[in-house]
Amino acid sequence: MTKQPTHSRLLSLDIFRGIAIAGMILVNNPGSWSTVYAPLLHAPWHGWTPTDWVFPFFLFAVGMAVPLALGKRLQSPKVAILRKIGTRTLLIFGLGLLLAAFPHFKLIASTPPAYRALHYVLLAAFLLALFVRGAALGQKPPRPKAARLSLYAVGLTGAGIALIALLYADFSTLRIPGVLQRIALVYACCALLFLYTGWRVQAAAAIAILLGYWALMTLVPLPDGTPPNLEPGTNLAAWLDRFVLGESHLWSQSKTWDPEGVLSTLPAIATGILGMLAARWMQLQQNPQKRFQGWLGAGLALILLGWLWGLAFPINKPLWTSSYVLHSGGVALTVLSLAYWLADLKGYQAWGRPFYIYGANALFVFVLSGLVAKLSYTLQVGSGAGAPTVKQWVYETGFTSWLSPYNASLGFALLNVAFFWALAYLLYKRKVYIRV
Repeated sequence: MTKQPTHSRLLSLDIFRGIAIAGMILVNNPGSWSTVYAPLLHAPWHGWTPTDWVFPFFLFAVGMAVPLALGKRLQSPKVAILRKIGTRTLLIFGLGLLLAAFPHFKLIASTPPAYRALHYVLLAAFLLALFVRGAALGQKPPRPKAARLSLYAVGLTGAGIALIALLYADFSTLRIPGVLQRIALVYACCALLFLYTGWRVQAAAAIAILLGYWALMTLVPLPDGTPPNLEPGTNLAAWLDRFVLGESHLWSQSKTWDPEGVLSTLPAIATGILGMLAARWMQLQQNPQKRFQGWLGAGLALILLGWLWGLAFPINKPLWTSSYVLHSGGVALTVLSLAYWLADLKGYQAWGRPFYIYGANALFVFVLSGLVAKLSYTLQVGSGAGAPTVKQWVYETGFTSWLSPYNASLGFALLNVAFFWALAYLLYKRKVYIRV
């Protein structure tokens, strides 16, 4: 490892965020879902694998970013801060819905070709305007005028897309919950908590959420008389998903419940609050060694508490159980503390540079990876009914022809990680940082 001078900004925060994004791309893009090494799959129900840490890591990072970003704005008028929170929440949530509908956007077969073409032109303009706005906000110093003008373009093109969708799209099966939608809601709740409360109230809110969720899931019978249970599709969270959203708007792999559903978003907010508290500790504790010890000690304690609570309320990622919040939050704090010790305390930074580059444009890279993946499932190489999709062609030509099934699937996932890292590197080299 190369030892370098300590950076004024904590590199470990971006490294941690980059680890989360690299992990998300790795586990979301296997060559084949039927040949995936077990650690790269979610636990079937109760229990955990390393893959089950990836999403809570990102929510933890979202929570950490709230006091670091909004803390610098507390002298601004509250209305301006609330406007920023609302805009960011709506944009992230909207991107989640866009990703769910992409690439065909549920346009019905009878959509006039001219309107279909206009729809895709508007979509390209919408994404370009978002990119320009994000780049303007990420510049040092930011360019608020360019960001404001591009936000108007986002609104106009988005309105055009919405109008065509209202006329010619069938959203009866559009999935409403999702990863980005949950990120948006967790961000909004954490930001409002930070704006109006102190760390003690935030900690109390997290405890109340986790205890309340435990009580709801284990003590409250379903309205149809089904006793409290934690089984797939028959628990209170699944019932609420169906009641609020309807089966046709849930995860296509289950239809009776959603892993990013309504009720389980409450404990996900607690994951974000843990990140906020970790950031608050960083701000209060100026002694680097004590900061590291506090993070590491809290992380190990949370892992132990999560295991103990899991004996009564099992660790479960789809339900986002309270024990899962403590377990995954503890692992997140432990990983963060080790990254901090290596990169910021000891100055060993070369190992984390690839993750730092990912973390510099984390949300942008994640959204782009989702759009590219969906296009690769749709676009064909060649013509005719039997023509392979881009993904099939790359996977079969580049991997299955010479690797074992499991290694081919892993190789394709690693290709995705490398490809999006290369794009992130190009942005990083040009000092382009995309903010939402």
